[in-house]
Amino acid sequence: MDTAPARPAIDWTPGARAVLAAASELFYAHGIHAVGVEAIAERAGVTKKTLYDRFGSKERLVVEYLDARDRRWRELLADRLAAAGPGAAQQLDAVLAASQEWSRAEGSHGCAMVNAHAEVGDPAHPAHQVIVEQKRWMLRLFHRIAQGSGAPQPDHLAQALHLLHEGALVSYGIGVPDGVFERTREAALALLGGRGGGEQQVG
Repeated sequence: MDTAPARPAIDWTPGARAVLAAASELFYAHGIHAVGVEAIAERAGVTKKTLYDRFGSKERLVVEYLDARDRRWRELLADRLAAAGPGAAQQLDAVLAASQEWSRAEGSHGCAMVNAHAEVGDPAHPAHQVIVEQKRWMLRLFHRIAQGSGAPQPDHLAQALHLLHEGALVSYGIGVPDGVFERTREAALALLGGRGGGEQQVG
């Protein structure tokens, strides 16, 4: 599979960090297409020249916005998984608990990756690879959990868990039904079929 060329390094000056913080807030709240560089620069307290000097383009800023969210999510998830027991059910429960925690703090509008994909679905857009890889990474995580459960068809189980999780993220942003993550947890643990006890180690 072809890999995208390495992106030029960004000089993370205070101004660049302010731009990314402003863009992250505005993109998630209002959408990528609805937010222009003028609004981002104004919110960040910098000039458009500073924005372009640091990021080169709005497209690169979108990539950095999604990358930054993904890094924060992975850090939160790694902490929760490390604190959980080694069994498949314990690890799955930790993923869903982390998703609920993240959604309450950072996901009031649903999944940022899904939202971005709706706006930049063109595979040629530099953010497309970031979005797709984030979802593939989550699918790989669910596959490790499925393998740890002793399921006879871990690929199928992983895909089902992934679909449940994706549905929960979108449904939480919409606000329907109530208790999204509670219902998702019940369904996901039921899919493990009693194979998720503490005897199995994930990873």
